[in-house]
Amino acid sequence: MFANDYILYQALLERDTAYDGKFFICVKTTGIYCRPICPARKPKRENCEFVESREEAEAKGYRACKRCRPEAAPGSPAWKGTGASISRALRILADQTGDGLTISDLAYKLGMGERHLRRLFREHLGASPKALLQTRRLNRARQLLIEGNLPVSRLAFVAGFGSVRRFNDAFKKEFGATPSYFRKNNRKI
Repeated sequence: MFANDYILYQALLERDTAYDGKFFICVKTTGIYCRPICPARKPKRENCEFVESREEAEAKGYRACKRCRPEAAPGSPAWKGTGASISRALRILADQTGDGLTISDLAYKLGMGERHLRRLFREHLGASPKALLQTRRLNRARQLLIEGNLPVSRLAFVAGFGSVRRFNDAFKKEFGATPSYFRKNNRKI
C-alpha cells in the first residue's frame, strides 16, 4: 500500500506521465484497473484503490482496461496506445506513397478497420488518411516535376495516382497550375 494516496489520485486526475508504470488504479465500482494516464473518465476518490503492479490488481480480481492496456509491457506499441498506431501509419505512408496504397490497405496493415483509422487520424493529426496520402503524393509529384525528366503521364503513376486526369485535377487544385506549366516555370538550374 502507498503512503500518500492523495498524490497518486492527483497524478490520476492530471494524467501525469511521470507516474505511468509506477502504480495502477483499481476502480472498485467497475472491477477494472488502469494506468494513471488512462483517457477514460476519472473515478471518484472513494472508488479507487492503488496498487504497485498489474499482478497485484489481477490477484485482487480486477480486469485490465481496454483503453489504456495496463497489462501490456512498458514500451510496447500497446502500452504507447493509439499514438503508436498513428506513428506506424505515417511510416507506412512515407515508405509507400507511390505504390498505389489505399486506405483499406493501410487499415489492414495496421490491423484495424478503416473507420477506426479515420477517427484516429482526425483525433491525432486533424486530417483524414486520404487527405494526408493525397498531400504526400502531390508533394512527391512536385519534387519529380522539378528534379526529374519523366513525362507527366508517367509521373502521375509514379507519384501514386490512379489516372493522369485525377493527377492533373489534384495538382491544379493544390498548386494553381497544370503540371506541365509548373515544370516549365520551376526547373532547378
